[in-house]
Amino acid sequence: MKGTPSHGRKSGKKNMIHCRRCGKRTYHISKKKCSSCGYGKSARLRSYSWAKK
Repeated sequence: MKGTPSHGRKSGKKNMIHCRRCGKRTYHISKKKCSSCGYGKSARLRSYSWAKK
């Protein structure tokens, strides 16, 4: 049976870290911007009308 042993080799690759502004794990290292709050792209908080309830 194989599966879990292969997942151990994936441990070193990470492109998302915790955002300094919102705290979520959505800050992209290579793009240097947060997909959740927009940190690194603009001074304003990222918000869209279609995302509000």
